[in-house]
Amino acid sequence: MAQKYTRPVASTTTSRPSLLTTPPTDVKPVNFVFDKANYQLLAISVLIVAVGFVLMSGTTDIYSTTKIVIAPLVVLAGFGLAFYAIFKKPAA
Repeated sequence: MAQKYTRPVASTTTSRPSLLTTPPTDVKPVNFVFDKANYQLLAISVLIVAVGFVLMSGTTDIYSTTKIVIAPLVVLAGFGLAFYAIFKKPAA
């Protein structure tokens, strides 16, 4: 014979006040790690790195100056800008 499962009855009275009825008294503003300028610089650096990789894929000429010299410099400049964007302190 199968046993019948009964759910325990929840108590209707609680000893603590509801969290929905009491307003919070110690509301603190959220401080983000990065500022809007940091995110803009990060987005620009991602675009610069992407342009560098497009330049690197370039034409079929393997020994092109664009592929060997200019594109790696553009990619490194993009990474440098990304590091600057990460380490830049937000405006006070």
